[in-house]
Amino acid sequence: MVNLCKKQKLLFPLYCITAEEYSLGRSNIEVARDIFSSGVKILQYREKEKSKKNKFAECLKIRRMAYRAKATLIINDDIDIALAVKADGVHLGQSDMPAVVARRLVGKAMIIGVSTHSVQQAKQAVKDGADYIGVGPIYPTRTKRDVCPAVGLEYLDYVSKNVDLPFVAIGGIKRHNLCQVRAHGALVIAMITEIVSAPDIRRRIREILALIFLPLK
Repeated sequence: MVNLCKKQKLLFPLYCITAEEYSLGRSNIEVARDIFSSGVKILQYREKEKSKKNKFAECLKIRRMAYRAKATLIINDDIDIALAVKADGVHLGQSDMPAVVARRLVGKAMIIGVSTHSVQQAKQAVKDGADYIGVGPIYPTRTKRDVCPAVGLEYLDYVSKNVDLPFVAIGGIKRHNLCQVRAHGALVIAMITEIVSAPDIRRRIREILALIFLPLK
């Protein structure tokens, strides 16, 4: 059972993720500024290629921005950086340490998210004490170099009906298929290139939020 404080930090329907290589030459700092100024309340910092020193410096700046925006900041993979900047949470992949081990390092207060691609992985994440799970990739995506094949909407259906944890649908989600993902039970949707690759990030987020808040048919 996720405590109420953590659950509230995961309620915003749009979960943004940084990806500097797709950001049209803009820095993660610039992208984060546009995301927060658009009213988004959840941002995951994901950066695979930079040094720890550079990632820490960026996360420190983004943490301050998130605090001012009253937004939730999740750090991908780097538990040490998440602790150092006092982020709200850390997100772990299947090749990272198990959530149960990470919990010993980060304590009870920090949010732990886990990427899952199958029913078995979802059950294991729940058993290990994750606070939320990533569900995907729903559709094919090339944002991650080591991404697994798309799991499709069937896995999303399973999670929405059987997993008693907050979850985030992710992977290949765009404006044209967003409503389909919502119709299969996703309350929180992660987007990467659909946002960071937009020439006008603020305008794109307004368009996406308008779609999210449309009544489902």
